[in-house]
Amino acid sequence: MILLALAYAAGMLAVHRKGSWWPTERAACWMAGVIAASVAGHGPLAAAAHHDPDAHMVAHLLLGMIAPLLLVLGAPVTLALRALPVRAARRLSRLLRSRPVRALTHPVTAAVLNAGGLWLIYLTDLHRAGGLVPWHILASGYLFTAAIVGVDPAPHRPGRVVRAAALIGFLAAHGILAKHLNSPLMYYGGDAVDLVLISLFCREWYRAADPHGPRTRRIPATRPPRVPWRLPDELRTAPAPSTPSGPSRSAAGPGQPIRATPANR
Repeated sequence: MILLALAYAAGMLAVHRKGSWWPTERAACWMAGVIAASVAGHGPLAAAAHHDPDAHMVAHLLLGMIAPLLLVLGAPVTLALRALPVRAARRLSRLLRSRPVRALTHPVTAAVLNAGGLWLIYLTDLHRAGGLVPWHILASGYLFTAAIVGVDPAPHRPGRVVRAAALIGFLAAHGILAKHLNSPLMYYGGDAVDLVLISLFCREWYRAADPHGPRTRRIPATRPPRVPWRLPDELRTAPAPSTPSGPSRSAAGPGQPIRATPANR
């Protein structure tokens, strides 16, 4: 996991050396995802997960759902395409458009790998094996999350209806598995993460339907200009309230006659 953090930092440094810009919030998401995966795979939580069911489910949520979501929001593929030299970036772009990668990153394929892998792991003793199992959980969770709400370029990404169907199928499979394992933490904790995933997906759908919204999800290569806050036009151009005409008594003292002005003569 340290290598993932260092590789991302090196990519940011290469982008800045080219005179481009990279959003700080994307880097924060990636580093938070690396931390979440590290906490789930190493340390006290990982040790307790071998004998404590609740600790195991917390590690599962961190490794299989929270960390993948944060890593996807970090947009590592976009960063790599901007940080690599031109020839290497073109090779990576051709790889992303290849048929095997298209099949692997399809929402239905990713949902089957993610949900099917969880069923296989938890209905057998594979969850006690360790080794490559945690990496499979992290990788399959990343593939599924990227297929649904990924911000990185995907030339052959299916439409939103297909992605919505894959998301619903995964939610059902994950919920049934949590019920089968009698794990409220897995059920309700997974629902909380799924709610964030659904919110991101619906926000993307809403923005795509907005005729005045941006037509692309590309991360800008330069820092967007900061627009200073200003009053709405209807408030700035509103006419001043008119004062009633007539003699004013405030200028005259008590008991003094009001002097006539040209306006009230």
